[in-house]
Amino acid sequence: MFDETYLISALGPDHIFPDPRFASDEGLLAFGGDLNPDRILKAYRKGIFPWYSPGDPILWWSPDPRLVLYPGKVRVNRSFARVLRNAPYTVRFDTDFSTVIRACASVPRPGQNGTWLTPEMIEAYETLHERGFAHSVEVYMEGEFAGGLYGIALGAAFFGESMVSLRPNASKIALKALSDVLQERGYDLIDCQVVTDHLLRMGAEAIPRARFLDELEGAVSRGGDWGSWSDFHWEYRDG
Repeated sequence: MFDETYLISALGPDHIFPDPRFASDEGLLAFGGDLNPDRILKAYRKGIFPWYSPGDPILWWSPDPRLVLYPGKVRVNRSFARVLRNAPYTVRFDTDFSTVIRACASVPRPGQNGTWLTPEMIEAYETLHERGFAHSVEVYMEGEFAGGLYGIALGAAFFGESMVSLRPNASKIALKALSDVLQERGYDLIDCQVVTDHLLRMGAEAIPRARFLDELEGAVSRGGDWGSWSDFHWEYRDG
């Protein structure tokens, strides 16, 4: 499955990662370690993220190409514009992180058996939320939670982790809201990690890993929005 010419490093108790520029295109860089929140933040700063199945060791990835959505670049076609104008929804930030991440873990997805969001992963990201690094965007329709997304913010970069829809278009609305708000606040990029047709249709771009890591280095060195985002506000505006 993996290219044997690349060394997959075993992580120790320290938070040192191999250089992702030398990973295979598939992106598997290292295994082991733990989900200590400080280790996770160190990984994101270097363009690395954890992704593994229950029962497997923790796997750390940095694929090439990398999928990136630049803030303000969500593609809005006519049908989605009608949804944004007319659907009965409300968007909130950081008001129910636990509901979002647990919905991402529990909702069945085509072609997937189970979830990569293990209880240990959920605990780690909830801790990062409590510490002001992990954030959620929630969409409510007719007073009920309809979907959303969550991820990590460091400097001027947002690392999207997962999105979920319990009702049609809810996650797309959340992504549009996040993109617009981050554009207003001067963010450089939204990391979408691996290439998917859905996100490509939404406006994300597959870029070389080397370019992503260069852009990321600049983004995480800038000031950001640490702490709660519950006072962030978004409403759709045509054009």
